[in-house]
Amino acid sequence: MTSAAEQRAPAGEPAGSGQTAAVRGARRAVPPVPAAWPGAPTPLGARFRAGPDGVAGTNFALWAAGAEAVRLCLFDEGGRETRIPLTELTHEIWHGFVPGVLPGQRYGYRVDGRWDPWTGARWNPAKLLLDPYARAVDGEFGLPPQVYGHVRDWPEQHVADTVRDERDSAPYVPKGVVVHDDDDWSDDHRPKTPWADSVIYELHVRGFTRLHPDIPEELRGTYAGLAHPAAVEHLVRLGVTAVELLPVHQFAHEDHLLRRGLRNYWGYNSIGYFAPHAAYAASGTTGAQVGEFKRMVRALHAAGIEVILDVVYNHTAEAGELGPTLSLKGIDNRGYYRLQDDARRYADYTGCGNTLHVVQPQVLRLITDSLRYWVTEMGVDGFRFDLAAALARSMHDVDMLSPFLAVIAQDPVLRRVKLIAEPWDIGSGGYQVGAFPPLWTEWNDRYRNTVRDFWRHALPDVREMGYRLSGSSDLYAWGGRRPYASVNFVTAHDGFTLRDLVSYGTKHNEANGENNRDGTDDNRSWNCGTEGGTDDERVEALRRRQLRNLLTTLLLSTGVPMLVAGDELGRTQRGNNNAYCQDNEISWLDWSLLEDPGWRALYDLTSRLIALRHRHPVLRRRAFFSGRAQTADGLRDLAWFTARGAEMTEGDWYAPAATLGMYLSGRDIPGRDERGAPVVDDSFLAVLHAGDRPTGFVLPGPPWAERYEVVVDTSREEQAGAPDTVHPAGAEITVPARAVLLLRVA
Repeated sequence: MTSAAEQRAPAGEPAGSGQTAAVRGARRAVPPVPAAWPGAPTPLGARFRAGPDGVAGTNFALWAAGAEAVRLCLFDEGGRETRIPLTELTHEIWHGFVPGVLPGQRYGYRVDGRWDPWTGARWNPAKLLLDPYARAVDGEFGLPPQVYGHVRDWPEQHVADTVRDERDSAPYVPKGVVVHDDDDWSDDHRPKTPWADSVIYELHVRGFTRLHPDIPEELRGTYAGLAHPAAVEHLVRLGVTAVELLPVHQFAHEDHLLRRGLRNYWGYNSIGYFAPHAAYAASGTTGAQVGEFKRMVRALHAAGIEVILDVVYNHTAEAGELGPTLSLKGIDNRGYYRLQDDARRYADYTGCGNTLHVVQPQVLRLITDSLRYWVTEMGVDGFRFDLAAALARSMHDVDMLSPFLAVIAQDPVLRRVKLIAEPWDIGSGGYQVGAFPPLWTEWNDRYRNTVRDFWRHALPDVREMGYRLSGSSDLYAWGGRRPYASVNFVTAHDGFTLRDLVSYGTKHNEANGENNRDGTDDNRSWNCGTEGGTDDERVEALRRRQLRNLLTTLLLSTGVPMLVAGDELGRTQRGNNNAYCQDNEISWLDWSLLEDPGWRALYDLTSRLIALRHRHPVLRRRAFFSGRAQTADGLRDLAWFTARGAEMTEGDWYAPAATLGMYLSGRDIPGRDERGAPVVDDSFLAVLHAGDRPTGFVLPGPPWAERYEVVVDTSREEQAGAPDTVHPAGAEITVPARAVLLLRVA
């Protein structure tokens, strides 16, 4: 540890930022050798402030129920450790104020207690532990034997976790970093885009920018790279309203990946719920990732783009009983994790070895404190909760009145931000699509599966397609929920890219080193007759048409569309549908695709469709369709037509069909605009034809329309500048094979 006079603010933040003159002036009077004063039990974590008599220092507070002793460990630039006992204990929180500890100080904890794995007690003071509330982390997690609380190389592997390892882990683990907490967000303006108007773009901070030619090399793959004008410009031109960032909480790499020379790329292995992942910072200065992340958020907000974080509160990187001891396991294993009746084992509803014990009040506090921190101090606008059903479990079963959901619903900060559930986990009863309460939106995998099946011509009938196109009222029209409760997607980070969906019939995950056993086999893909890359122009043309069909369907559907970064450019992962460990060109976005006229046309179509969606409220309704007549002439807000131009009967919904006509009336959309006036828009007819041959389609006559103007025709690669075609109502038009026509009532 260095003395107060030697400490400096992290690079990227002005010295003394957020401090009073009294605090800055007090530095010279602080003794160089730290001594713990009583301090306070709240807030948890390491908080720099002025202590008694204006002396500058940091208050440390750690919840460790059942522990017998807690020592704060401070590290200087050379790695030398100073241990300070925390002797104050209030409501199971160990705390102390240490004068002279300033921003930039690296620290950790050693927690002592019983070693009794059979009852879930796994305290081991030889292991340096990361503060669960650390605002920044310095260093990267490797997994040598020393970081395991048990003797990992014990000859009897089935009892390895019961023998305590006495080796010191401090040289091998990252440390928490004390940071400046306060920041002035008065110059930031959150976009606050209504749910119904949102278009989400899922991206990876590193992968999105790693190969971008217009971003300086030193910024690629970082928060600063995503804030660069070249990256922001792409998002603005595309028209998306929010980026959903794959996990940016500090995470660790799994042992089995490190042994194969791979790394966890996606980041679903969190270990620091308050700390931005340090490897995504352009600056190597200790703690600089905090300021860099905030500047990224400001840059995106200035462009009208919200920031949503994909968060992993269902499990941590400490895995099961054979996993490492990095933080929570060594602080209070029985308090933080769900254990089985045999308390040596962990309850695993996540497939990752452990599950956080969310019904425990302090664990719930950790999660909600983290969420509020990212909203109030880091500026984010919402969250997508990985395996949210695991968080909604009370004791064992998923419970929509669970403590987690109840706390979120009443929290004055969290109930106002965007909340997205991945509504399943791997446990019994874990599939909960359509079951989450109001305030929540959900990833709708039934939308994904149905749209994929329709365009590979694998649906037995069109009933399911009708529900998915019109907002999934069968899932969400209850309890005051709205169509935007459905986050519609065809692809996500997990699975094939959109291009691979039409290029591969089976997964090709050999690069993952698991003999192609990993990843789902339920891809619902169609390779258009040839597996993988091909020089056959007919196959490639068909694939590009299928991409246009899928994107057009997604962006015309009622609900909230989610795109995956690069799908608008034809990005491929070469058939890998589980690229979680591919931190390389397999996963990174290839920006050279924009130079290819065919892929540029796909980007232009996507941008055009998003702009069309923004212009027309009938495409982003805030209320479900009623299907009832709006006027005396029998015009309804939603109507379905067969290729004969007749409204569909009950029998038509059950008959095999490859063609579906959907009429959206803009005459009287429920709701009012900001000035209280009725919302009126154009009306549209969408014709979706998945057959492999052209078909005739009779355009509905009055009262639906007098004539129709073609707005989008996915059989054409080039859309912009193409002559629009007007057809009289009642005419039979030819719909090309595997195509979408969008016609505006003229």
